[in-house]
Amino acid sequence: MTKILLDTDIGTDVDDAVALAYLLSHPNCELLGITTVTGEAEKRASLASLVCLAAGKEVPIYPGADHPMQGPQRQPVAQQAAALALWPHRSDFPKGEAVDFLANTIRSHPGEVILLTVGPLTNVGMLFQAHPEVAELLAGLVLMGGNFGEAGPETGRIEWNIAGDLLASQITYETPVRLHRSLGLNVTQQVMMSAETVREKYTAPLLRPVLDMAEIWFASSYPSITYHDPLAAATIFEPDLCSYERGRVRLDATDKPGTTVWQSGGPNDPHQVAMTVDVDGYFEHFFNIVGH
Repeated sequence: MTKILLDTDIGTDVDDAVALAYLLSHPNCELLGITTVTGEAEKRASLASLVCLAAGKEVPIYPGADHPMQGPQRQPVAQQAAALALWPHRSDFPKGEAVDFLANTIRSHPGEVILLTVGPLTNVGMLFQAHPEVAELLAGLVLMGGNFGEAGPETGRIEWNIAGDLLASQITYETPVRLHRSLGLNVTQQVMMSAETVREKYTAPLLRPVLDMAEIWFASSYPSITYHDPLAAATIFEPDLCSYERGRVRLDATDKPGTTVWQSGGPNDPHQVAMTVDVDGYFEHFFNIVGH
């Protein structure tokens, strides 16, 4: 079993809920806990509990930081909270304990936990700032964030999670972890499914509440789901879905704040970045796990 902690901004883009459904369905995933981040973190925790309850699983859930370590709040509202009226969910969560929960869980399982972060990096930055020793206790840090392509329509685009808290992102990339993997827009934007196909394929019981959340997303003028976060999750179990390069990531904090600057390197460099993705292989794997 692979031990995972999930840090998520579930409630904005629907792909967080898709990623959570995948983790809850995976037979080799031991989901130790969930922390939520950015505006209306408690509503986001309720949305996470909605998916967990639909899966019939009890998972510790902790609302985290509502505001960035530095800079303005870019997503103050969890739009998909409208789905809470449709499904059972929890609303009683520990307050102000998310970072300590992450630290204590990692300490309890030294060398075993992968921290999967798929939202702005506020909780992670605060974790590494307050508890720097836990970084070396992680088995890995896998994050959806950044943009590392040198060609194509996404070149130069600033990615939302990294830009959502520049200080936290800087801390995260400067913290050494034995596996420090980034899935950026250069690969995740290739993995998309139209609203029509989502409605056709999301028939498994656990995907029904996710579909209700997706309908809120579609109604906001988004005609598809891009599998940013589910792809990041899948590489934990099936790393060969992507190819990678090692090197160094730094943040451009002056010219275009939030831009990830990639410098390709060698096997001793600290960061691993996804460069290509097997789209068909990904979708085959996803539906093998969650059903349809």
